[in-house]
Amino acid sequence: MTTPDALPGTAESYWMDTAPGPRWPRLEADTTADVVVIGAGMAGLSTAWELIRAGRNVAVLEADRVAAGVSGYTTAKLTAAHSLVYERLRRTRGKEGARAYARSQQGAVEQVAAVAAELGIDCDIERSSALTFTTDPHQRAMFEAEAEAAAEAGLDADFVTGTDLPFPVSAAVRVGNQARFHPRKYLLALADDITARGGVIHERTRVTGLTEGSPCKVTTEQGVTVSAADVVVATHYPVFDRALHFARLSPRRELVVAAPLPASEAPEHMYITDDMGKRSVRTAPFDEGRRLLIVTGESFTPGTGDSRERFLRLDGWMHEHFRVGATAYRWAAQDNEASDGVPLVGPFHPGARHVYVATGFGGWGMSGGAMAGQLLAAELTGAEPEWASLYDPRRLWSTVREGSALLQQQADVARHFVGDRLKSTHVDSVTDIAPGSGAVVRVEGRRCAVYRDEEGTAHAVSARCTHLGCLVAFNQAETAWECPCHGSRFGIDGEVLHGPALRPLPPRSI
Repeated sequence: MTTPDALPGTAESYWMDTAPGPRWPRLEADTTADVVVIGAGMAGLSTAWELIRAGRNVAVLEADRVAAGVSGYTTAKLTAAHSLVYERLRRTRGKEGARAYARSQQGAVEQVAAVAAELGIDCDIERSSALTFTTDPHQRAMFEAEAEAAAEAGLDADFVTGTDLPFPVSAAVRVGNQARFHPRKYLLALADDITARGGVIHERTRVTGLTEGSPCKVTTEQGVTVSAADVVVATHYPVFDRALHFARLSPRRELVVAAPLPASEAPEHMYITDDMGKRSVRTAPFDEGRRLLIVTGESFTPGTGDSRERFLRLDGWMHEHFRVGATAYRWAAQDNEASDGVPLVGPFHPGARHVYVATGFGGWGMSGGAMAGQLLAAELTGAEPEWASLYDPRRLWSTVREGSALLQQQADVARHFVGDRLKSTHVDSVTDIAPGSGAVVRVEGRRCAVYRDEEGTAHAVSARCTHLGCLVAFNQAETAWECPCHGSRFGIDGEVLHGPALRPLPPRSI
C-alpha cells in the first residue's frame, strides 16, 4: 500500500532483491593478466568466461558490484526478437546482414541455455516465444514485412493476430524458441566459475586510465595498475572517449514495475510494443500459485522530464490491463543504442591492436552481451566468427544507416549543452527547493546541483557533468542527478552511479 504522494512498490530490482550475492575484494596492488575485462555485467562476464575456457589468464575489474549495474536492472529477456529489426536490417545491410544478425543473436540465446545446463545454474530459465505487437490496424503491412524478413533470416517467425494478452492486438510477429531467465543468478554463478578456473574479479575498482601498447596498462582511481596483453571495455557506455563512440550512441532510460498475478492468468509468452511510449511484458516465477508480471516502458532520455509521472502512468497501465495484486517492485533500466541500430563489438578504434569494446545493445543486452562474449573471445584467440564484421565498431559511417539518427543525437546534445546554459536558473535560490527535492541553482555565479534532504540539509555539487560538461538535471523518482547528453548519473553527493563519467561531481559550498 502507498500514500497518495508515494510511488508504488519497493524501489529495487526483483533480480537484485532475490539474489544478493557474495562480495569480491577491491584491487589493492599492481598486477598482470593476459586480458583485463573492464565491467562485470553480461558482456564482461560472458567475455571473461569464454576466455578462461580458452586458457587465458583474465582479470575482471568492476567499478561497483558484480552484475549490479545495467545487468541487475534489466527485464532479462533472452531473445533474438529485437522488436522490428529484421526488415530494417534487410533494407540497410542486405539479406546476408539480417541472417548474420539472426544467427549471432539466436546463437547467444542457445549459448546461455547451454552454459546454464553445463554448470547446473538454477537461474529460472524458461523457453517461450517472443512477440512484437501493435494495436494499430494501420501497421499491419509493416508487421507482415517484419515477419517475412525474420523468417528469411532463419528464425522461427510468423505473422499472427491472436495472442494470450488480455486485450486484442491488430498485428504481431511471433519468434519461437526464445527464453527468459534470472540474470543475477546466472551471472553470479558465471563469476563463481570464473574464479574457480583461476580468474580474478575485483569489485569497487573503478578504472580511470588506459594506456595502449605492448603491454596495455589500465589504472584505477586508487592509482593501482594492471598490465595485460589485451583489454576489453565492457562498461555499458565506454568510459574512454578516444574512439568518439559518444557521437554514435544515444542513451535511454526505461522504467519497470512488477506485481504478482495468478499463474493461471499469466501470459505464456514475452511481448513488446512501441505503442504508448513502449510496453514490454514478461513474467517470472514468484511464489506458490503466482507469477511476477514485469512491465517495462516509458522510454526517455536521462535527465529529461518527470520520472515520477512516468512510473505512475506505467503502473496504471499494468493495473488496468492485468488482474495483478499490489505493485511489489519498481526500478529503471538504462541502455545505449548505436546510431545504425547494430551493437558495436570489436576493436575499440581503427588503430586499436589490443583494446576491444562492447556497447550499444539498444535494450537487448542479455543476448547482445552473450553474443559479445563469444565474438570477443573468438577475436582474441584468432577464431573470428563469420558475422564479426556486422558488429565491427570500425565499420564505415553510412548516410543511409546512420545519418538521421546521428544528426538527431548530436542536435539533442547541442540543445542541452548550449540551451541549458541559456536558462537563468532552474530555481531562484536554495530556499526554494522543497525538502526531498533537488534543482540546479546559481550560487555566487556558479551553477550548483543542490539536493535538500527530508531534514532540510542541502547537499551541493557542481552542476556540470564531469564527462563533457553538460548540465545535469534531478531525477525526483530515483533521487539522482542525470546528464541528458550521454546518460551519466550521479548520487546526491556527486558520486558516479553510471558512466561514461569517471569522476564525481565536485562538492560546492553554499
